[in-house]
Amino acid sequence: MISEVFITCAVTGGGNGVARSPHVPVTPEQIANSAIEAARAGAAVVHIHVRDGATRRGSRDPALYREVVRRIRSSHLSPVINLTAGMGGDLVLGGANSPLPMDPSTDLVGALERLVHVEELRPEICTLDCGTMCFATRSEYMMVNTPEILRAMAARVRELGVRPELEVFDTGQLVFVHELIQEKLVEDPTLIQLCMGIPYGAPNDPSTLLALVQQLPPRSVYSAFSIGRMQLPYVALAPLVGANVRVGLEDNLYLSRGQLATNAQLVERAVQILERIGVRVMCSDEVREKLALKVCA
Repeated sequence: MISEVFITCAVTGGGNGVARSPHVPVTPEQIANSAIEAARAGAAVVHIHVRDGATRRGSRDPALYREVVRRIRSSHLSPVINLTAGMGGDLVLGGANSPLPMDPSTDLVGALERLVHVEELRPEICTLDCGTMCFATRSEYMMVNTPEILRAMAARVRELGVRPELEVFDTGQLVFVHELIQEKLVEDPTLIQLCMGIPYGAPNDPSTLLALVQQLPPRSVYSAFSIGRMQLPYVALAPLVGANVRVGLEDNLYLSRGQLATNAQLVERAVQILERIGVRVMCSDEVREKLALKVCA
């Protein structure tokens, strides 16, 4: 068990949560305000996706990221900004009997194009999803991250002075994490996010979580979360296995059964849980020191 953790709030994601909750932010102003409220509630790190205003779906538009980041940085708070680099790897096949041509919703671009917003805005952290996998949200959808795409992204992120957060969805993806470290494409301390409970990834049972933890690189700093109703129980479980905490509307819409949450409410509940089990919640400047983050803005 660790006695102090930092909380990351995953503010909006790119999924269909907007159809199920009015609290999921869409516009840059809404996303920034929700991130600021989460930081005020105790989140040291805010993980940011952006959404197209017309479709309300996830977007790669650098202008949207620019506006969100500007608003967060101009606030009196100073959360660590963590931008997703996961967009641009969306492959949707045409169907079981005719996979080609691909569905028009496919958004598949090269490694450097996926980092345009990161190169411009220089957040302290950006994510790298460490493998290709199927998601159950759409039967023909695949998140595509080939080893060479990820190596190219990791090399560029290192050049930019941004700390990659390595998103791990199953045990096999940790094999690639170790390769990135051996190839010196990521620097110490290695920052890892264990993503649990996502269909066709690692299930959220404690045995699987422990199997992942036991395969982590030495000296890595890691967080663990689960989607859905197990998000808040994982707040208590994470420190028991040495992990930091993530909550937010990207992964879970509810504070309790039938009660829709805001990001700030989820962070507040996480703080309450942690404090009641004797775990101190770290502030953003402590996270910057712990992770040796470079403030590039």
